[in-house]
Amino acid sequence: MSTIALYTWIFTVLAGLLLFVIWIMEYDHSFQREAASRLPVPVIIGHALMGMGGLVLWIAYLLVDDERLAWVTVVTLGTVAMLGLIMAARWFSVYRAIADPSLTIRIAVPPERNFPVPVVIIHGILAVTTLSLVLLTALGVGGS
Repeated sequence: MSTIALYTWIFTVLAGLLLFVIWIMEYDHSFQREAASRLPVPVIIGHALMGMGGLVLWIAYLLVDDERLAWVTVVTLGTVAMLGLIMAARWFSVYRAIADPSLTIRIAVPPERNFPVPVVIIHGILAVTTLSLVLLTALGVGGS
């Protein structure tokens, strides 16, 4: 189960990095007055860095097999999940409030409005799966 958690975590990070790259490409600091991002930069950076840092902790756990390291990873991943839920709620409000910009006259939209919905959903499903697998592994359910 711990190895499956590793793979789901890697795919979660990859989907998250895709969303991050899209956000970076669409983010224009000088344009923020007209279409300000609803995703605070510290939350985005914290979510990304803690997610990747947690992955490094999980790899260390797999190598060392120390139960305390597994629990530190669970706490880290829980924090990442909370930041992710905050961003998902804010993204959802932007997604629902602003019509598809490709169907209208060119209007300024927040950068997160350009996230592909399937990628957001896949990232979320993988994140929940990863958190569940990591928690079950830390609890000792299902073996390593």
